[in-house]
Amino acid sequence: MSIDILAIGAHADDIEIGAAGTLYKHVTAGQTVVLCDLTLAELSSNGDVETRLREAELARQRIGASTRINLQIPDREIGINTKNVEALVKVIRKWKPTIILAPYWEDRHPDHEWCSRLVREAVFSAGILRFSPESGEVHKVSKLYHYYINDFDDPDFCVDVTEVYDQKMFILEAYESQFMPAQGRVETPLNTGYFEQLRSRESILGKKIGKGYAEGFRSRVPLSLDYLR
Repeated sequence: MSIDILAIGAHADDIEIGAAGTLYKHVTAGQTVVLCDLTLAELSSNGDVETRLREAELARQRIGASTRINLQIPDREIGINTKNVEALVKVIRKWKPTIILAPYWEDRHPDHEWCSRLVREAVFSAGILRFSPESGEVHKVSKLYHYYINDFDDPDFCVDVTEVYDQKMFILEAYESQFMPAQGRVETPLNTGYFEQLRSRESILGKKIGKGYAEGFRSRVPLSLDYLR
């Protein structure tokens, strides 16, 4: 099996915050997208595991992704160890993505940074012949790009999501327990004006490329072009 994009996040909603518009554009263009959450987000201030899983499935449907995987790594324990690396290597080798998306390596939430590191380790290990041969056939990922969640700087490239921005917001609204304030819920950065902050950020990124809204991405290696076009 071979897919176009494997998007990975620490918690359900991470991928959507950073790349829902981009993923939706690729799905509507006929490409295959798979989503992978590392944890069940069981330590979240709002929403229990069952609610988060239900919301994540609704978001998957709204994106149009083929499937959604959860590795059930304990929340706040996304460390670099053999067990975690092998679990993610199995996913990479099974789906054989051309592109992997992971969180930007600098973020106010440590889990997002650990997720970024773990993905980098797993991408490298998935291409090593003698690493965990029981985890599947070796697969070398062509491209690893990093999306922004909370923090951002100057991106290496942006994807114009102007025409699908309403759909991106619709996708994020699937996470009602996280983004919508309600009686009995804890006040968090996510339910106190987060959508407005996100819209402002992606408007700024859009202006950088002469568009209405854009999602920004970073790459640890130079981008390869055949032609300047």
